[in-house]
Amino acid sequence: MARSEALTAALLRKRCDPERLRFERSSELPDLIGGLGQERAEEALRFALSMRQPGYHVFVLGETGTGRHATVSRVLSEFADGAPVPPDLCYVHNFAEPLRPRLLRLPAGMGARLRARMQQLLREVGPAVSAALEADVHRSRVKALQDAHKAREENAILELGRACEADGLCLLRTAEGYVFAPAEKGEPLAPDDYADLSGSAKEKIEKAVVAWSDRLEDALRAFPGWRRSLRESIGAAIRAALLPAVDHLLHPAENEFADYPGVVAFLAAVRDDLLETGEDWRDPGEDEEDLDTDGSEIRFHRYQVNLLVDHSSSTGAPVVTEDNPVFGNLIGRIEHLAQMGALVTNYNLVRAGALQRANGGYLVIDANRLFSHSYAWEGLKRALRSREIRIEPPAEAQGWGGALTLEPEPVPCDLKVVLLGDRDIFYLLNENDPDFPELFKVAADFEDDIPRSVHTEYELARLLATLARGNGLREFDRAAVARLIEESSRLADDGARLSLQTRQMADLMRESDYCADLAGAELVGVAHVDAARQARRRRFDRFPSKVRESILDGTVLIATDGSQAGQVNGLVVVELAGEQFGHPMRITATARLGDGDLVDIERETELGGALHSKGVLILSAFLAARYARHQPLSLTASLVFEQSYAPVEGDSASLAELCALLSALADIPIRQALAITGSVNQFGAVQAIGGVNEKIEGFFDLCAARGLVGGQGVVIPAANVRHLMLREDVVAAAAEGRFTVYAVTSVDEAMEVLTGLPAGTADAKGIMPTGSINQRVAAALADMAAARHSYSMGEGGARKPRRRSE
Repeated sequence: MARSEALTAALLRKRCDPERLRFERSSELPDLIGGLGQERAEEALRFALSMRQPGYHVFVLGETGTGRHATVSRVLSEFADGAPVPPDLCYVHNFAEPLRPRLLRLPAGMGARLRARMQQLLREVGPAVSAALEADVHRSRVKALQDAHKAREENAILELGRACEADGLCLLRTAEGYVFAPAEKGEPLAPDDYADLSGSAKEKIEKAVVAWSDRLEDALRAFPGWRRSLRESIGAAIRAALLPAVDHLLHPAENEFADYPGVVAFLAAVRDDLLETGEDWRDPGEDEEDLDTDGSEIRFHRYQVNLLVDHSSSTGAPVVTEDNPVFGNLIGRIEHLAQMGALVTNYNLVRAGALQRANGGYLVIDANRLFSHSYAWEGLKRALRSREIRIEPPAEAQGWGGALTLEPEPVPCDLKVVLLGDRDIFYLLNENDPDFPELFKVAADFEDDIPRSVHTEYELARLLATLARGNGLREFDRAAVARLIEESSRLADDGARLSLQTRQMADLMRESDYCADLAGAELVGVAHVDAARQARRRRFDRFPSKVRESILDGTVLIATDGSQAGQVNGLVVVELAGEQFGHPMRITATARLGDGDLVDIERETELGGALHSKGVLILSAFLAARYARHQPLSLTASLVFEQSYAPVEGDSASLAELCALLSALADIPIRQALAITGSVNQFGAVQAIGGVNEKIEGFFDLCAARGLVGGQGVVIPAANVRHLMLREDVVAAAAEGRFTVYAVTSVDEAMEVLTGLPAGTADAKGIMPTGSINQRVAAALADMAAARHSYSMGEGGARKPRRRSE
């Protein structure tokens, strides 16, 4: 088998030739109006927004920074601009049930006009009522009613007083009330005269007093009825006096809102209340002012209009983005005021939430923020399921406080909800929340990257030009745009694709513009893009530099020269703050006579993840299938990441582990100037892994720090060649022959590169070439199998007895 050849420098970075770009500077490129590469997601979004059936809300999923918000905003604007303006929402006092405010839905702008009308009424009602009730005609009428009532009571008492004289009594008024006393010729008897009366006379007088006292009680018992009649008469007089004033006050509003039954009913209730409350509406005196927080008199609040949602200045349907979707901000809330040590409220303290503001239009919510707040998701589902928005505390929180609260009439829920979140959230909701697929039937899945071609490079250039203009940046020359396109492929971890991470690209453009500004350049050039990229790398270089320092000073043992059996340089990737860094780790293997066990020390110490453990088990299967088909696998081997004190996950080191194990079995040294990465399957085929660029660059940086003397390099899976977008310094070193990247398709090719020996292919009889790697491994395993067989048989060929524990 021929050894794998080194990759040429041209394969290490897929360049964008500036000559292919048909412009000189970014200002020549037209704006990219639509999204780039998101046709499928945009089609799903438009479908969801067009469907008027319930449950067709949309979940926008994908990686952050892929332009999801911009695309959603653009599409929603298109739909909203052509849609009708939804009605205003108002709450007014419910005179029949004060704790249940009534909802008024009025055409856009009419809510504000109704509120203005009622505010004008509140300004005029005090003076109008005072004028009506202080008119001479009304005051004379009330005085006449009061005088008549007073005369009626007095006449009743006088008649009683005259009638009782026939029985020798007179009626006297005292501080305690009316009393009957013995009299002679209409004058009360003196105490001495009463004492001189005979016993029979006194008895007669006492009986008369009792009888007339009963008649007095009967007369006095009629007085409350007469007074009630007086109050009713005065009330009727007040209503009669107020009626012209109230009609005059309400007439403009009644004419203006005659076509709206809800408003007509409210104004009729206001009229009845004004007529019934009467004198309560006189202007207060200087010492009677009683104001609430907004300056309006408390007794007037029930005539106000709480304009919950005002669309007087709206054009099209509303598009609301709720950045803080707590329950109250989403559903609405009822505020309370502290009065006399108690919390009280009224319908004017009902506040709209995002659902009310977006009603008739579109509501955009970030799913991560939504699920970080208690009750918010349940509240949203409740509104979407019932298709009405009830402003009330969450069911789970009801009864927590004893404050008086309201039950406002619910608002019909007619809107589209757009949730933006990660794919993980979407799949978790689908699996664990039965309500979710019923309410969010449409998924708009945004792509992370697109295939790279001449056409897509040009479209990306247009997008970059649009971003530059939108951020007020300098123009970019053609070479700078070409470099940005290359960086887009690097973000995608694939030279054949372009990343749609517009956020990171926009950040790089801003930083490049800053570098151009420092240099006093008119245009942003390729040197400014490279400077921005290098500056960002320096800002995030603390961790990788610390790792390199620990290797260079010998704290962490990593060899980059010489050869060693059972030892290989593996490569790992660490992600911190969105940046990825690669660095080498020493992987060692030992092999000895045993029962076929392959010990993964990482797993045994609970530092190995499930995927890493899977990779090690595949190695065991590969050894048994290739070398022990006709004999037991009679070894015990162990694998470990040396000086690793953190969890290890993934199977990208399984190729390195297998090479270390084969080296230990065959006692063949591995070149330490090489590092290796890759996954392997049960047949020894090498599979692609992630983070290949960062891994190569991490080992390159270590080798460069120690001195690039040639012979150093990295072995990668051939399937990863298309993903290569290495830094310019790595490409330059490869072009000069000071650093090499090898691509392999099998473990045999990898062993040939690492050892310099042929792997060996079995002939028709299954015999490996003498001296080849596979022959030496097979021989070592055969010797182990024979030794184990001899040990188990014991001396003299007899089988050695087994213990009970075996």
